[in-house]
Amino acid sequence: MSSAGAALRAATISRRRGASNQSGCLAWDLSGGTTNRSQCPTVGQQLIDLQKAKDAGIITDAEYQAQKAKLLGNL
Repeated sequence: MSSAGAALRAATISRRRGASNQSGCLAWDLSGGTTNRSQCPTVGQQLIDLQKAKDAGIITDAEYQAQKAKLLGNL
């Protein structure tokens, strides 16, 4: 499994266990240095990621529909 797939699975498992990220943003250190940058994916990118997780069998269709409704409800 790719590192992105592993990260998505870990985030999904974390959500299932009740962990919550209030902002919906993930912090990634992409600079390779000591500067931390926070990137907040667009709703469109989050929908794409959800679809990929569903297609990979990481989340069920019901979980996909619930998360999709939640994302679209935040617009």
